Amino acid sequence: MPHDVSLAQAVLDLSSRPAESDPRDMLHDLTTYAVRLLGVRSAGVTVLNAAGRLDHLTASDDVCARLEQDQHHLGEGPGVDSTRTAGTLHPRALLPHGPAPERWPRFAPRAAAAGYTSAAAVPLRTGKRIRGALNLLHAGPGALQPAGLQRAQMLADAAAIGLHYHHSLRARDETICQLESALHSRIVIEQAKGVLACRLGTDMEDAFHRLRAHARSRQHKLTDLARHVIEGDIPAGLDTTR
Repeated sequence: MPHDVSLAQAVLDLSSRPAESDPRDMLHDLTTYAVRLLGVRSAGVTVLNAAGRLDHLTASDDVCARLEQDQHHLGEGPGVDSTRTAGTLHPRALLPHGPAPERWPRFAPRAAAAGYTSAAAVPLRTGKRIRGALNLLHAGPGALQPAGLQRAQMLADAAAIGLHYHHSLRARDETICQLESALHSRIVIEQAKGVLACRLGTDMEDAFHRLRAHARSRQHKLTDLARHVIEGDIPAGLDTTR
């Protein structure tokens, strides 16, 4: 069916973005797909960082974006519940009149006043890791059906895979950069040891101890001191420091 093909294309797109792409663009596309394929009026995404704090949020429209921010500041709402429980939040009615509901007493009236009649959410998850939630806001009669929630979870899982892939590559690149920096520092220090040992007529171990003691006593970085030594700018007193 055409609808199933569109859903499959959306899942493939969300889960296979290039490494250099901006994950915020992918998450905004997730909300666009949700509105187009699930029949809800609005969709929003809240993403948490490794510490469980808000990393960023996005939405299909400005009204939903404000409600996403409200959820974060109020500490209540469909996305908050879905993230906390790591489970699907089935549609709940948002009534514009009457006493404040027990669930979301502050968020629900705001969402209802914006014209929404029900809210649901599914988690963004990779394995046991919960990265946030996809919020689904419906307007009009009826509510999102179970099949629609299953499709929403498929979209959310695809986006979570995309996020995981992006974060894994970023962590890998950071590790490689740190290793390269450490290797470069080690090479610079080894060269400085050779220069100083030759100048002072001592061995490499003694030269290293002199370099390290001099750097520590003046709270300088050992790599910076080593670079000066290689360039011939040997600080006064280094040859007597132990």
